[in-house]
Amino acid sequence: MHDPASTRYDNPALYRACGRSGLKLPRISLGLWHNFGDTDDPANRRALILRAFDLGITHFDLANNYGPPPGSAERNFGHVLHTDLAAHRDELIISSKAGYLMWDGPYGEWGSRKNLLASLDQSLKRLQLDYVDIFYSHRPDPATPLEETMGALAHAVRAGKALYVGLSNYNPEQTTRAAQILRELGTPCLIHQPKYHMFERTPEQGLLTVLAKEGIGCIPFCPLAQGLLTNRYLAGIPADSRAAHDPRFLKPEHITEAKVAQIRQLNALAQARSQSLAQMALAWVLRQPAVTTALIGASRVSQIEDNLGALKNLKFTTEELSAIDRILG
Repeated sequence: MHDPASTRYDNPALYRACGRSGLKLPRISLGLWHNFGDTDDPANRRALILRAFDLGITHFDLANNYGPPPGSAERNFGHVLHTDLAAHRDELIISSKAGYLMWDGPYGEWGSRKNLLASLDQSLKRLQLDYVDIFYSHRPDPATPLEETMGALAHAVRAGKALYVGLSNYNPEQTTRAAQILRELGTPCLIHQPKYHMFERTPEQGLLTVLAKEGIGCIPFCPLAQGLLTNRYLAGIPADSRAAHDPRFLKPEHITEAKVAQIRQLNALAQARSQSLAQMALAWVLRQPAVTTALIGASRVSQIEDNLGALKNLKFTTEELSAIDRILG
């Protein structure tokens, strides 16, 4: 059993209330979308989780389909939780999601009550848990009434299999309606997980306003743009980078000379702020009042440590924000 660092809660400023709820989340959360599947090194997976917890990161974000193969990230995290952190379960916020393809047939994906609740049961078995802290609808389902999907989330809470519920990839209009339904069901929406970073600013087109109005916390995923907003691509595409060996989510053809030129200019601005580019990119999303926490991925312990350094400088001058907008065009 892991003996966590006694200093892990020495910085109370690391935590912020999620929306209008009483739940506090760390300003940086660890996502297990990549690097926690069966193809990844078990010792490194364990080191990432335990170092994050030692640094005060209490929130670990999963989904049923994370891997590869799908389901393996939950199973692997469940193993570390069971063997190293079981005594600290009540210090952790563990989230999972359902909505993307997991098994064959008409019930293996999307937002029906059948899919969401069956998937949650499967996730709990893989995680070796009685409940998750947050259960998300991973994406809206155009073929299922929103009332059914939200009703399934509320049922998960009533059944004691989740403490809170959330949404991911819902647009402003869908979010407004979903929040209303959940309130009526007595299970307010806690959190929303959109893709948001300097190169992807769609949430600024209404979603962040809706979240602030509804009192829903925001946890942007991919705040570092799959690694683009780090020092990894300042000189092009490294041989050991994600774009080079796993182009499913970051394609080499998208890393153009123009994009690299933008990254270099952003890096120069970050250096002027005494930050790494990754730290500035995280600070940039965290500056939004609606954003509770930024969801990072990591393949090395040093990346987690560097990312937490963003919290040392979360303020931007008007001139710095204008410069970022000019660089991004």
